[in-house]
Amino acid sequence: MTALTAIPSSSLSPLQSKGDERSGALRLIRFSAVAVPIAAATMPIGVYLPAIFARDFGLSLGMIGFIFLIGRLWDAISDPLIGSLSDRTRSRFGRRKPWMAAGAVLFTLSSIFLFFPVATVTPHYLGGVLFVFYLGWTAIQIPFLAWSGEISGHYHERTRIATYQTVVGSAALFVTLLLPALADQLRPGDGHLQMSLMGALVLATVIPGVFLSLTAFPEVPAPAGPAETLSIKHTLRAVFANTLLLRVLASDFAVTLAQSIRAALIVFYVSFYMGRPDWAAALFLFQFVFGIFAGPIWLRIGLKLGKHRTAVLGELVQVAVNLSLLLVTPDTFGLLLALTLVQGLAQGSGNLMLRAIVADIADKHRLETGEERTGLYYSVFSLAGKGASAIAIGVALPLVAWLGFDPRGSNSPQALLGLAYVFALGPALGHAFSALLLARFPLDEAAHSEIRRQLDDQPLALAPAE
Repeated sequence: MTALTAIPSSSLSPLQSKGDERSGALRLIRFSAVAVPIAAATMPIGVYLPAIFARDFGLSLGMIGFIFLIGRLWDAISDPLIGSLSDRTRSRFGRRKPWMAAGAVLFTLSSIFLFFPVATVTPHYLGGVLFVFYLGWTAIQIPFLAWSGEISGHYHERTRIATYQTVVGSAALFVTLLLPALADQLRPGDGHLQMSLMGALVLATVIPGVFLSLTAFPEVPAPAGPAETLSIKHTLRAVFANTLLLRVLASDFAVTLAQSIRAALIVFYVSFYMGRPDWAAALFLFQFVFGIFAGPIWLRIGLKLGKHRTAVLGELVQVAVNLSLLLVTPDTFGLLLALTLVQGLAQGSGNLMLRAIVADIADKHRLETGEERTGLYYSVFSLAGKGASAIAIGVALPLVAWLGFDPRGSNSPQALLGLAYVFALGPALGHAFSALLLARFPLDEAAHSEIRRQLDDQPLALAPAE
């Protein structure tokens, strides 16, 4: 983890400058601990649970799709609502901590019923459990992201904080990917065992993870003055009138759309186009192994180039990798492995930098308007990524089907070539659009330093509770 401690202590905020760099690194790992249960739940919800509920519990695919769609629509309401409410919360414990603690209770209880069903799983049962699960998830994640942007006002330190969260979350995802593979070795096709192992990881880490994060840092003081009254009109204006935020949201949407198209098609691409079904899951895992090392690499680049330039560079690398996939044939599996390795090392570079930029934009908005919108801005940032993930499946799968691909039968060379083109060009276009949106982004280190200087001259509310 030495690459993660590249910022000298003299440049850190008062909270991070206490002690040596080693203790600072451990403290940030501790703060990032809540990313483990959140990441451990991401993979089952998006990949494994729908298939298990259909195969092992007898729910129809149409009903499962409808329930999960309603869950995403619920996110569209709950994410910005909780983000805005946490911005306005005033308590002796701070603004973010009470929401995370309450969310942990809901997340834990609903995880028990989701991964360890105690009754017959009906559509009403699954819908009710997911309603509470998503609410708890949001109540943890959105305030946590907002808080992570408030720990330090230092331009590069925010990148460092986001990097720790990315690396910790990637490690958790890697472990989660191993569990279904382990279950298949013990009892092939046993969905109940897969759910139990993945659920055990979530439940074993949620309470310790939330506790470690809540106790890692005191919250920063809230802005001076009373909390603003919640207004839908002002909330929408704060989002849609902020052109820099809209550029970042669109850029992250494009990045996540590209990543999700690749994830949705990789099993089909490897199994049918490459003719290597034995590598279908392993190649995804291979990419993830190198993805764990991507965060420290891009942190070092970010310290040299700044956030938006680093994001542009990362997206251009992704464009080159995905376009190079057009050169891959079933006889050049080694080339696919090499490109997958580079893909892993470039993985998440754009998301990482964009997440850190959101806090800078919130600083600029607070200086110009006096409004605290960090929680709101991180909620719509999260919502953009979730929307892109859902749309990617709704676009990529019908498109390859329209081109003639059928995962249940034989496919013509033209259909397989269409699958390969979508697998390569879809992500390449998404990453290229993301890079275009970030080109000549005006909020760089110098501009943000001036914003922070002016904000630091403003009065603060009461000091936070330890």
